[in-house]
Parts: sequence; structure tokens; C-alpha cells
Amino acid sequence: MIALHNLEKRYGHVQALGPVSLEMPAGTTTVIQGPSGSGKTTLLRLIAGLERPSNGEIHIGGALAGSPDHMQPPHDRGVGFVFQTPSLWPHMTVAQNVAFGLLGRPRSEIRERVGRILAHMALDGLSRRYPNQISGGQARRVAIARTLVTRPRRLLLDEPLTHLEDELKVRVIELILSIAGEEASTLVYVTHSPSEARDIGGTLLKLVDGVFTTSTDDTRG
Repeated sequence: MIALHNLEKRYGHVQALGPVSLEMPAGTTTVIQGPSGSGKTTLLRLIAGLERPSNGEIHIGGALAGSPDHMQPPHDRGVGFVFQTPSLWPHMTVAQNVAFGLLGRPRSEIRERVGRILAHMALDGLSRRYPNQISGGQARRVAIARTLVTRPRRLLLDEPLTHLEDELKVRVIELILSIAGEEASTLVYVTHSPSEARDIGGTLLKLVDGVFTTSTDDTRG
């Protein structure tokens, strides 16, 4: 469960978000659309713990995660975040980037999980390459794989499929939905694309000028 209560974010005198209130139970999917600058990325960063709220509260798993006076560290929130920009570690290979979130697990498990997700992402032939040796679209897929391989209980995706070919988009969406379904994850998906919104399904919310304006229960309709 992710619950937002009168959540606001201001940068100086600029109101970037809110107030917004929303409950997203475990196992549900929420798709957020809106124009550039409407607060979509700010909302995800607040949930992930990368920004401090100016007002209101964020509850994750029933516990207070964020408020003006309290910030639970991002790594304690059980949240996986796919950013708009891949942000890969340049000194690590593709396989090492993807395996990073699995450190501490048995090596055999890491090899199996990394190999499987690289194959799903059509990246298995690039495992030994470094970020400066792959294309922008490939880097984006590596970033998605790095988050999905950890199978997070809360999954935030910010325009994750930009510049991917249609066939790959279908494969990646299928993988996202499969993992989210198996883990009963709370899935929050930001996109400009109506077709992606339909394929992801769930509840559609429109964010305009920092507040939710309309919602539709089923994006597949």
C-alpha cells in the first residue's frame, strides 16, 4: 500500500505538486498522465524518498515514510524506481549493473536471475559491454532490467519505454506486468502514451498543474 495524504511539494514560491491525496493498495496498478511540468516526476520522487514533502504525509506499507519532519531512507522503502534517464554506472558492465541490487544473494541465484532478465530484454549478447558501448535504447532497457530483477513490492516507472521499438515495448510491458503480478506489487506508471496506458491497464489518473483532475477505473477500455 502507498498512501498519500494532502501531499505537497514547493520549490521556493513555486507549487510543484498538490495538495494530492491518493491510496494505491498492494497489487494495484495506477497510470498517471499529464503535460510536461504537471508534477508527475515530482510525485514519484516523493514516494521514492528522493524529495522531502513540503506538507502532508506519505505512508508505505502502513508506516509513515515521508513528511516535512520525517524521511525514511529510500533504500528502506522497498521501492524500485525506473527513471526517465537510464543513469547506469559507467565502470560496470551491463550484467554488473543489472546484478547490483542482488548483491549479497548466492552467486548462482544472481547469475540465473540476471541471465533470465537480460534474455527477456533482448540484452543477453551485451552482458560484458560497458554503458559507453551500447545505444541509448539499450541503456534504457538495462536500467529497466536493473530495477525489475529485484522484484520490488512497489514499482515506480517514469516514462520507461521512450525511444524503444514497438516490439520491444510489448515484451517489456509483459515482463513488468508479470513481475508486478507475481509479487502483488503496487505499480505506478507515468507515461505520455495512450497506447502504453491501455496496455498497462489499471486506474488512469490525470495530473494537471500539480493536482489530479479526472480518473478512469480501467485504462484498457
